[in-house]
Amino acid sequence: MRKGLRILPWIQAYYLKLYPADAMRAKLFSTMFKGNSAKQLQQLGQEYAQTLVKNLDTQLFQRLLQHQAQGDKVVLVSASIDLYLKPVCELLNIDLICTQVEIHNGFITGQYSTPDCSSEQKKIRVHEAYHLNDYAHVYAYGNSYEDLQMFSLADSCYMVGEDQHLPKLADIKKLA
Repeated sequence: MRKGLRILPWIQAYYLKLYPADAMRAKLFSTMFKGNSAKQLQQLGQEYAQTLVKNLDTQLFQRLLQHQAQGDKVVLVSASIDLYLKPVCELLNIDLICTQVEIHNGFITGQYSTPDCSSEQKKIRVHEAYHLNDYAHVYAYGNSYEDLQMFSLADSCYMVGEDQHLPKLADIKKLA
């Protein structure tokens, strides 16, 4: 309860658009998880991942399967943390770029070991991990303004909740 009360003013400032989302995530993460057992949180992350995968948006999940069936490289790029996204990506058989949690001596430090993977960081980290010129067509699917920088890398984009139709999958022959 005390943790929640300590963070409440920051949450209010965030909802009033006085405090940025990336700073809010870091503060909330530190307040809630600093000092907790990494092993215990990883187990909770595994359980949560099962729930998330079972409740994926049907249309987007079908699109994921279509991309995989075509042999496309599928990567989840998220500002969320690896404690639960890593098991999600393992279940879906996709790659992951995200905010990574710092662990020291088996405990969560309350800090990230990588920068918050939002906005410009998404673009930077995609460029670091992939040579986009090697791909005939790049798709990006997002759900917030923090995805717009990543969208600038793509040939086709889709914003969940705003766009009415998924982009048409390109009929492109794979490069040998």
